[in-house]
Amino acid sequence: MEQMTTSRSQVAQSSDGKAQPMVEAINLVKHFGKVDAVKGVSFTVAHGEVFGLLGHNGAGKTTTIKMLTGQLLPTSGTAKVGGYVVADNPQKVSPSFGIVFEDQNLYERLTAVENLNFNARLYGIPNPSARIAEVLAQVGLGESIKRAVSTYSTGMKQRLLIARAILHKPQALFLDEPTRGLDPASAQELRDLIRRLSEQGTTVLITTHYMEDADQLCRRIAFMSAGEIIALDTPYNLKIKYGKQTITAHINDGSTDRKEVFRMGEAEDARRFASYLAGGQIVTAHSDEATLEEVFIKLSGRSLL
Repeated sequence: MEQMTTSRSQVAQSSDGKAQPMVEAINLVKHFGKVDAVKGVSFTVAHGEVFGLLGHNGAGKTTTIKMLTGQLLPTSGTAKVGGYVVADNPQKVSPSFGIVFEDQNLYERLTAVENLNFNARLYGIPNPSARIAEVLAQVGLGESIKRAVSTYSTGMKQRLLIARAILHKPQALFLDEPTRGLDPASAQELRDLIRRLSEQGTTVLITTHYMEDADQLCRRIAFMSAGEIIALDTPYNLKIKYGKQTITAHINDGSTDRKEVFRMGEAEDARRFASYLAGGQIVTAHSDEATLEEVFIKLSGRSLL
């Protein structure tokens, strides 16, 4: 396989001089018999961006990723990575990205180094020892290299899968439900790793139904439901646009000392809050922001699980 040599600083440009997205989904459609798994999905992901596809199980997230990485051919539409149409240029496109799916297997009887040596040969990486040591340190597995993978925790195996995916220095990384099955500490370690990869210039596209992943990592997210994108924006903008903001205030009006909750989208609540504020009767107040899950339920009519 051709080794990827493009510098991260070389951001491709289209004919009109604008920066070209690293990943493009253009009206992607996928049918499985009579099942419409993906129905005209479109979005772009910029170089170095962490982008999230957020949705319930069966929403079409994984199918979309598989079309973008050439594992499934679209029924119609176009998937592009690095400016190339994936289906038409597999030899040019595949070295430019790495993939981690939750059902990927590691060679459990081998050590981490032995697992990565196998993939280094596939990618034609010359003198791979230094690169293997580098990625193992990068994902925090430097002290476990001599142990069989069968002794690893779920979080360690997930980090080894990421090490394998970034071994050839791809420009884009596709992660399908990266924190599924991890304990809170391991999940946070993995988010920190994804954040560092993005800061180093790697474009990251994740699918998830975990709020922490989307809120902490993603510059933008697309909500998917029943094979369609139903909203796409930054997490903050989605919560402001579709969520209900409330303010909990401690009020002392001379006769009573109490707490009240004001729904700021309701005119009467907003008026009462303003009158208490103007009268100096509010002792303390804090806002309660809507969660992404609440927004998703409002838009799709169902939970993320």
